[in-house]
Amino acid sequence: MQRTTVVIPNFNGIGFIGKCLESLLAQDIPSSEYRIIVVDNGSTDGSRQLVEEAFPQVSLIALAENTGFCHAVNVGICEAGTPYVILLNNDTKVHPHFVGALCDALDARPEAFAVSARMRMWDRPDVMDDAGDRYCALGWAYARGKGQPASRYDAPGEVFSACGGAAIYRKSILNRIGLFDEAHFAYLEDLDIGWRARIQGWRNYYEPRAEVVHYGSASTGARYNARKTELAAANSIYVVAKNMPVLQWIWNLPFLLPGFLVKFLFFCRKRMGILYLKGIREGFGKALSARGRERKIPFRWKNLGNYLAIQGQLYVNTLRLIKKT
Repeated sequence: MQRTTVVIPNFNGIGFIGKCLESLLAQDIPSSEYRIIVVDNGSTDGSRQLVEEAFPQVSLIALAENTGFCHAVNVGICEAGTPYVILLNNDTKVHPHFVGALCDALDARPEAFAVSARMRMWDRPDVMDDAGDRYCALGWAYARGKGQPASRYDAPGEVFSACGGAAIYRKSILNRIGLFDEAHFAYLEDLDIGWRARIQGWRNYYEPRAEVVHYGSASTGARYNARKTELAAANSIYVVAKNMPVLQWIWNLPFLLPGFLVKFLFFCRKRMGILYLKGIREGFGKALSARGRERKIPFRWKNLGNYLAIQGQLYVNTLRLIKKT
C-alpha cells in the first residue's frame, strides 16, 4: 500500500531535477510505498522532457505556463491518492531515509498536521538551511537554524510551521482546512497553511532523520531579487490580515510596525526599498480584495485557546530571534 505521494513542482530546473529524482528513487523503503509526481510549470529549458524521457516511473503533469508554486503543488495534491503528501523542491537531493522518516514521524504523532525535514545547504552540508519555520510578533517568518552548524539540530521538536521545500502533510487535514492559497503565488504559503492548521488545534514538527540538501532560490535567482522581494513583502501583509482576528493584529501593532520598518530599511540598503513598498501595497490589495475577504479565517470562540497559544509562540519566537537561538 502506498503511504505517501512526493509532489515536486518544477520550473526550468534542468540543473537539478535529475539529481533530485535519482535520490528519491534510491530510498531505503520499497518503491511500492510511495509515488512521485512532478508538476511542470511550463518549463522551457528541457527539464520537462528530461523527466518524461529519463524517468518513466515518475508521473508527470505538464502545465502550459508558470502558474506559481501554490497552484502547481495543489494540482499534485489533488492527484495524490495517499494519506500523506510530501512536498519537495526540485533543487534538492534527499537522504535514503527521507521518505520513510517523514512518514514515520506523522505515524507517531496523530496530532500533527505537518513535519518539516532537516534541510542543509547544498555547498556546505555541515550548515543548516532550515530546521522548520518560525513566525514572530514583528511579522517576520524565518528559517530555524539557518546558517548554524547542522550538529545543533539533531533533535526533533515542534515548530510554528513546516518549510514547504521539504515537508510532509496529512492529506485529511488539507481536505478540512483547504489547500495552499494560490493568491500567494509563491513565498509564505507554507507559513499560511501551517498557521491555519494551528488555529484548528493541529501541530507542526521538525524531524532531523529526514535529511535533504538544498541549493536555494534556484527558480527565482539570487536570495534577494526583485520578484522575490515584491512577492514576499505582499504575502507578509496578506498572511497577517488573513489569519489574525482584528483584535490580535491591533494587539500586535506595536511589534508589527517597527518590524516592517526595519525590513523596509534593510531593503533600502539593497536598493530594493521601492520594490518592498510596492509589495506591501499589493499585500493590502490582496487582503482587501473580494478574494482576500472571502479567504479571511473567521474567528471562532472554540479556537480561542489556539489563538492564545499562537500569540505566545509569536512572543517566544521574537525572543529566540533576538537571542539567535
